[in-house]
Amino acid sequence: MEQTHIVRSFDQELSKIGDLILEMGGLVEGQILASVDALVKRDTERAVEIRAADKAVDALETKIDDLAVRVLALRQPMAADLRSVVCALKVAANLERIGDYAKNIAKRTAVIAETSPVGTADNTVKRMGKLVQLMVSDVLNAFVNNDLELADEVRDRDEEVDQLHNTLFRELLTYMMEDPRNITPCMHMLFIAKNLERMGDHTTAVAEQVHYVITGSLPQEKRNKGDKTSQISMQPDMDDTKK
Repeated sequence: MEQTHIVRSFDQELSKIGDLILEMGGLVEGQILASVDALVKRDTERAVEIRAADKAVDALETKIDDLAVRVLALRQPMAADLRSVVCALKVAANLERIGDYAKNIAKRTAVIAETSPVGTADNTVKRMGKLVQLMVSDVLNAFVNNDLELADEVRDRDEEVDQLHNTLFRELLTYMMEDPRNITPCMHMLFIAKNLERMGDHTTAVAEQVHYVITGSLPQEKRNKGDKTSQISMQPDMDDTKK
């Protein structure tokens, strides 16, 4: 009877951790969409609210950490149970970082609000934000439901976010080369795009942890990494330099 009670208590604690992660993930999803929307609409007041709301995400991470550590100390779980608790800690850490990147986007909104849209940058950022938000939503579903197929699918989808980042990087470099007045807004948009690309990376890390919980090992297949911005080099047209 005592062993049954211990097992039931452990299951309840794992369930509580899962509920907190879902709550945290829901807040982070909202931050992603809200930060991008505030940016595109040049809504500085909303951007300030988004920055302040990040404290709620941080508080949830602390709750998850405290509960997970308590479970590890008192229950001393083994095998799959141990993987589940460790995974929860890593998921919470990755969600917190995604929230930080959303806050960083909100911070840059004040500068962007003083500028006009450059090319298709706003639309590309909106598309990246939506892709990342859907990845977060799906990876949380995979985490809760132990859905290996969905976790691996989310991992693969990060390549699309990387490709959009590459495209925007090239476009903004072109605008900066054409007119120095574009440098300030383009540089901020580059940092914003990088924040979204990193969100995708952290979501992928969560997907890999879900894979680990279910199978007992990390994915063996090398992930297709589509971010090529570190290799992109654009040279000015030599004919233009002679004008």
